[in-house]
Amino acid sequence: MATDDESKKAQIVEARARNISHNVRCTECGSQSIEDSNADVAVLLRKLIRDEISSGKTDKDIYKKLEEEFGETVLYAPKFDLQTAALWLSPVIVAGAAAGVWAYQRHRQKTNVHIMALNLVRGVPLTQKEKETMLDLLTPPPPPRRWPWERR
Repeated sequence: MATDDESKKAQIVEARARNISHNVRCTECGSQSIEDSNADVAVLLRKLIRDEISSGKTDKDIYKKLEEEFGETVLYAPKFDLQTAALWLSPVIVAGAAAGVWAYQRHRQKTNVHIMALNLVRGVPLTQKEKETMLDLLTPPPPPRRWPWERR
């Protein structure tokens, strides 16, 4: 019975160690987790993790210790803080700026049409480009195509 409990405890320790090892980057390889790496430092880190688990540390404590010793880059999932906020939010900021530029240009285009119309009423001659723009805007769309068997 004692061996059965010990083997279950060993399986739990092993499962926790593998889970943590998959989330920790090998400091020598950089692109592999320490679970997948055969580098000496990865072997030492796996042993360290198993020792910490055996001594009763929680996963959070182990991640914190690894981060303190090797820096935040050792973790595959860095935390969200003020330093990384710009990195995490930059796609949203760029998309917002692009949408703002698009909306401004669209508004400006409509405003220019109104200015061209006012100039036309005032008798100010239009340039060739302005005439083309006004014709494009004022020309009604072509009627939808009808099939010969449809009623009008």
